[in-house]
Amino acid sequence: MKIACVGGGPAGLYFAILMKRQDPSHEITVYEKNPVGSTYGWGVTYWAGLLDKLRDGDPESAEAISAASVTWTDGVAIVREERTVHRGDAGFGIGRRTMLALLTERAESLGVRVEFEHEITDPADELADADLVVAGDGVNSVLRERHAAHFGSETVLGRNQYIWLGTTKVFDSFTFSFVETDHGWIWCYAYGFSGEQSTCVVECSPETWTGLGLDRLDEADSLALLEKLFVGLLEGHELIGRAQAGGSAQWLNFRTLTNRSWHHGNLVLLGDAAHTTHYSIGAGTTLALEDALALAEALREDTADLDAALSRYGRRRRAELLSAQSAARYSARWYENLPRYMRLAPVQMFALLGQRHSPLLPHIPPQLYYRIDKAADQLEPLRRLKRWLGPRVARTLHARTRG
Repeated sequence: MKIACVGGGPAGLYFAILMKRQDPSHEITVYEKNPVGSTYGWGVTYWAGLLDKLRDGDPESAEAISAASVTWTDGVAIVREERTVHRGDAGFGIGRRTMLALLTERAESLGVRVEFEHEITDPADELADADLVVAGDGVNSVLRERHAAHFGSETVLGRNQYIWLGTTKVFDSFTFSFVETDHGWIWCYAYGFSGEQSTCVVECSPETWTGLGLDRLDEADSLALLEKLFVGLLEGHELIGRAQAGGSAQWLNFRTLTNRSWHHGNLVLLGDAAHTTHYSIGAGTTLALEDALALAEALREDTADLDAALSRYGRRRRAELLSAQSAARYSARWYENLPRYMRLAPVQMFALLGQRHSPLLPHIPPQLYYRIDKAADQLEPLRRLKRWLGPRVARTLHARTRG
């Protein structure tokens, strides 16, 4: 096959690797509109389960990613300078630029052609000879938008404002910090991704954002204010707007994207071009790489009928994503209703932070939910009831929302 992957993100590069491993005779080109080494964001997170899948797909790139990652096991929440620690499963962080460089190097070593500073806007014309065109060009996918009606694209904007920053403070735990201001709460998620830097995502309600004047400040003044607000967390370290020169970090509302269909003719969606899930569950890169694995598997199983393979891929991934999309929806809602939980003692608030994916939590008073959850840890019948009731509430609410 002649395959064109539009967008040089993790999903497109990894899919190219998988397809070259399946059949070295495939002619594969990855087109990336930005220069080499140019990327947004700082570090990305993943968990051990992803590494197992990557080792099955391509052991060499999996080991390179593992070796370049940092790991943590603890979660830490700081509320009004009170510190709470939760022991959890091992998590991993890696710089996005590092991951892209490793995947690019591996793809090129297998014979994939990676073309930087090459933007594709009209695949019907520019890629007319391709058997398969993979749209991995992100949430603002130009290729998808050309057929938006067919794909059934829907976008929902989140209520809160957020900004994606870096810092020279190296965190050895996944750390949450909540600061109360005269205009409401502002908080951040921080995690290390190298021995020199960490990611720091700051979020707040629109009322807090305007009340603090963040809607009017330029980048330098915004960073100075945030450094002052989170001085206890940063311990004198600076916040950084962009990993490299050019542009500035922007305050955004998160865009949750879904698509009814994932392919049109020989054009197929991958990663953020197909779906997004709120950053607070830390699954975006993982889900994109799992898309690549599923698409490569569908094409391996049915090489004769491209439409059937792409249809099977879309059905499978839409079904597999339901759980993550539900978790992301409730996680975002938890933060949008943060004051509801900040009246609790910090240890109780942190416990419910860990339960923010639950469809039951928004409908039960937080103090009562905390007590039920603690009791459920001790009583198996309550655990079974919680596992049984949660998905049913989620399905009912999802059906009402869709209706």
